[in-house]
Amino acid sequence: MRHTGRTRRTRRIERIRIRWFGRPLTVAVAVAAVLSAVPAPPAASPAADPAAAAAEPGNTATVFYYTQTKNWDRYNLHYAPDGGSWTEVPGVAMEAACTDWVKRTVPLGSAEGLRATFNNGSGTWDNNGGENYALGTGALTVKDGVVAHSDPCAGGQDPGPTPGDGNRATVYYSTRTLGWTTANIHYRPAGGSWTAVPGVGMRAACAGWWKKDVDLGAATSLTAAFNNGNGVWDNNKGADYTLPAGVTTVADNTVTADADDPCAEEVPDTAAPTVPAGVSARADGVSVVLTWEPSTDDTGVAKYQVTRSGGTGGEVVSDVGSTVFSDTGLEERTTYTYTVRATDAAGNVSAASAAAIATTGTRPPAPAAGRPLATDPRKDPIYFVLTARFNDGDATNNRGGSQHEKSGNAANDDPMFRGDFKGLVNKLDYIKGLGFSAVWITPVVLNRSDYDYHGYHGYDFYKVDPRLESAGASYQDLIDAAHAKGMKIYQDVVYNHSSRWGARGLFTPTVYGVRDSQWSWYYDEKQPGFEYDGLTVEPKSGKSYYNGDLWSTAEPTGNTCVNWGRPTGAKSPEGYTLYDCQWPSPTSGMFPKALYHNCWIGNWEGEDSRSCWLHEDLADFNTENPQVQNYLIGAYDKYIDMGVDGFRVDTAVHIPRTTWNRRFLPAIQERVAQQHGAEAAKNFFVFGEVAAFVNDKWNRGSVNHSAQFYTWKERKEYSADDAKAALEMYEYEQQQGTGNQPTSANAFLEGNSYHVPDHSRFSGMNVIDMRMHMNFGDASNAFHNGKDSDDSYNDATYNVVYVDSHDYGPNKSSERFSGGTDAWAENMSLMWTFRGIPTLYYGSEIEFQKGRKIDCGPTCPLATTGRAYYGDHLAGDVTDSDFSRVDSATGAVATTLAQPLVKHVQRLNQIRRAVPALQMGQYSTDGVTGDMAFKRRYTDGGTDSFALVTVSGGAAYDGIPNGTYRDAVTGDTRTVTDGRLTVAAPGKGNLRVYVLNGPGKIGADGPYLK
Repeated sequence: MRHTGRTRRTRRIERIRIRWFGRPLTVAVAVAAVLSAVPAPPAASPAADPAAAAAEPGNTATVFYYTQTKNWDRYNLHYAPDGGSWTEVPGVAMEAACTDWVKRTVPLGSAEGLRATFNNGSGTWDNNGGENYALGTGALTVKDGVVAHSDPCAGGQDPGPTPGDGNRATVYYSTRTLGWTTANIHYRPAGGSWTAVPGVGMRAACAGWWKKDVDLGAATSLTAAFNNGNGVWDNNKGADYTLPAGVTTVADNTVTADADDPCAEEVPDTAAPTVPAGVSARADGVSVVLTWEPSTDDTGVAKYQVTRSGGTGGEVVSDVGSTVFSDTGLEERTTYTYTVRATDAAGNVSAASAAAIATTGTRPPAPAAGRPLATDPRKDPIYFVLTARFNDGDATNNRGGSQHEKSGNAANDDPMFRGDFKGLVNKLDYIKGLGFSAVWITPVVLNRSDYDYHGYHGYDFYKVDPRLESAGASYQDLIDAAHAKGMKIYQDVVYNHSSRWGARGLFTPTVYGVRDSQWSWYYDEKQPGFEYDGLTVEPKSGKSYYNGDLWSTAEPTGNTCVNWGRPTGAKSPEGYTLYDCQWPSPTSGMFPKALYHNCWIGNWEGEDSRSCWLHEDLADFNTENPQVQNYLIGAYDKYIDMGVDGFRVDTAVHIPRTTWNRRFLPAIQERVAQQHGAEAAKNFFVFGEVAAFVNDKWNRGSVNHSAQFYTWKERKEYSADDAKAALEMYEYEQQQGTGNQPTSANAFLEGNSYHVPDHSRFSGMNVIDMRMHMNFGDASNAFHNGKDSDDSYNDATYNVVYVDSHDYGPNKSSERFSGGTDAWAENMSLMWTFRGIPTLYYGSEIEFQKGRKIDCGPTCPLATTGRAYYGDHLAGDVTDSDFSRVDSATGAVATTLAQPLVKHVQRLNQIRRAVPALQMGQYSTDGVTGDMAFKRRYTDGGTDSFALVTVSGGAAYDGIPNGTYRDAVTGDTRTVTDGRLTVAAPGKGNLRVYVLNGPGKIGADGPYLK
């Protein structure tokens, strides 16, 4: 963002989708689930235990339920075998198993699983947020919303000799950096047999450590791997662990033999966290947003437990990972009471907080929330639009703002807010006709500044900007319309800063202002009751950009701005007297330090780049403050609930990685999983802008300011205080330097073989490939620079790749790419076949505004920039029946669709969509000669896609699998019998994609692909 403008050898148990006793593993939401009153079950069988009535030999399930965070007097299991009837409410009683666990074994007959809920017999339920738990067979645990396949009371059989005879190994395993809530050890003594998958349950030894004693008999060592019971494995990067007899610790892939007991000197944690304070509930329609101050604890707070009472549903308990909770779908005009408890990692629970009360209103008429498409994001090429500049579907919401005349936009009849959601909905067929299945749109929240059309000056983060919406074309309507066409919406989001006027609902500053003979033209008269929304015209001033609510001649209560209202001695450009506190700034004292940073950036590659203002109109949030975190998490929960498919994260580098990893990224995952399920959470695409404008692998040697750094979890523990943790992490990682950062083989083939990637250390944030972007002045440079960095990302196959954007062109150029049509074609051919997700800035398909300055703020008309209005090129009608398949087009849009790069990108999208290796495959250049030549493969279940690619130049491939290869561009067929294939140079911008057992020619010849 730039906001100027006043602005290997690997066991298959890890690599396949494991089936447990013939039933697919059902992974419950791996975050704290929302607990709500259980819906009325299907008609219950009169039998207390319906499966028992069948009492025939068959499958069984032993269900263990964690008790420490609930503290119920009784525990009941209410369930139904797959295809069978529910037990009679409240279900069957569970029995004590071992410390903190109860259990119930139920016969299932021929059923391969069961649906289940739990309750205390008095109306309090855990039904997995209304979804119920889907459980398989065998031993299963349900702990704080997480399902795993293990016996927490150490059930399971150890192989090998009789216990007590021979050697013994005591294994301690650390999950401190993994976030696992249970641990299993899958092992075999040397010369012995493996345990059955997933292995044997380990016991919790102390905070972050799990323990298991293993009898080895005559063996002196064992081979082991560890897992969380939900299919996430640590097998030492494919090598497994070799552990000797005696005491051994395993932590972060490091084995320490003959180790000290890591829990020996640890005093058991019996102290509960402090009681949550500052609990506040705010109703919005039939939703309530609950926030509170974080509790403190000697070992750290693990989660919070929110108890809601009121309405007809009875008492409901929800587990929450952050200090903000959005409770939705409540009853109308109903009073609800909330209390909060804090829980630490040892399971100690605080007393309940003071109650917070909120009364709901009426149910809003807006359409029901959508659901994300929830497919692998690598399948979806992205089309990026500035919504306000793309296409105008409703002229009544156009607004020019205070800079309309000065900028020159008025002379062009080109208001800054011109395009809207209606215009975008009207042209989804155009975007789909190009072949794109994801649309990245600029921020949608209500903005406020002199020149805020781009969306990065957020003012009310809980409100969609009315200048983008129309009757019948709300934001929800756009999301739903895109989904109906099989297209995703990626919303640009800003966590780093607000507008210069702060953030409504968090803090908005008051400036000194006087309506005297000099300034009455600027300061609008205060109009009580008028609320700025960017669209509505205030009658007295005649402005939609009214400012009467922002200023005061009287010093406001609690003012911290220095020298309030005193003349500075300086003059405005018009010659008017300027006063202290007349304009927001970070050093005036106008913004509270608790909520906003009070400094200007001095070093863009220093720590202060994450704790100071970027620009005068971008007030920098103190994102390490829980109140700020709550505000932002609650706001973006709203858009997750509406069904967006992902977030493009603006200015991600300006927030410490610890804050992303501790607060914002887990909150995103938690909310998506809670609202839309585990598969949606897995595929909710978060990609961050970590701006770096150099050509080296690490941004000027600073790991903290390099894109790949943000794709990793933390690898050590820091202070519980987020601000302190940010500094500790910064110093630690800077000292580690570029030579001691994590590496990954997730993007690379092993020879010719695909391997399932290891995402156990993935932070949750993917990134824009800034290094390729900066080098796309020449496709070959982009390829070799990108390839050089790929071992330092967690998984570079998820990198978002583009040539230019709304900020920069290649080589930090301030102009849109103007290298020529052939160069564009070559860049596209590389982007659509190399690893990563190809992304196109609107209009690049016709070289729109090539060579024009991308952004000059209000100092020049938008029509002369790279952010010009595109709708004139889209006038007319277009219909399509599939991606890249235009059925009809009339008017200007027909001319647009006939352009050479349009034809090129359409066919590239056809080819990429037909070859899974080009979407999700790993790659290698081993045994490949040629400048931009590589091989890619993707294997999953019945899919095995292998492709040989060369861009522009000739290539030779050695050591490839024998078989029949067909070129997706020409249809040429080659039979390989000696592991070799040679390809002649196809020419600049052209391409060859030889697919093993491929379909042959895909699409029709065009100006470049032929």
